[in-house]
Amino acid sequence: MPLYFTQRDITSMGVDAIVNAANCSLLGGGGVDGCIHRAAGPQLLDECRTLGGCETGNAKLTRAYRLPCRYVIHAVGPRWRGGNHGERDQLASCYRTSLRLALAQGCRSVAFPLISAGIYGYPKAQALDVAVETIQSFLSAHDVDVYLVFFRLDEFRGDPALYDRLVQLVQEHGGPL
Repeated sequence: MPLYFTQRDITSMGVDAIVNAANCSLLGGGGVDGCIHRAAGPQLLDECRTLGGCETGNAKLTRAYRLPCRYVIHAVGPRWRGGNHGERDQLASCYRTSLRLALAQGCRSVAFPLISAGIYGYPKAQALDVAVETIQSFLSAHDVDVYLVFFRLDEFRGDPALYDRLVQLVQEHGGPL
């Protein structure tokens, strides 16, 4: 199945699972994490409290509550520390682990944000490369629809080459949703 690129609010995605760029506590935070928690409602936080947190590079699954999907997969990406502290491997692990969890639950469609590229400071172009490479590798052996979701492409205008690449990806591989 293909990898699609789309500009929209991940909390509105009618897929089987959305991935939350979570922190280690899994108890909500800023950015996409806060948006997902607010949209899902307080039951999501209640369930997350039972999970005992999550290590960087790993992911855990919960129900989605008020979201239009079935599950939320909480993936904890690495904070950028210069690139020489295993960040790439940890980030790739987030994507692989999330996809394995989704597959284990029978999910046929999954939507991801660009993990670690916000307040965790991972360089956006590098984060995109890790996401695309890891997801495409997984898709070569598994039959699932995967969406890479960008809330606002304007956030990438500071890097004109990356912005142009993303616009082209969204235009050419926007997908059926």
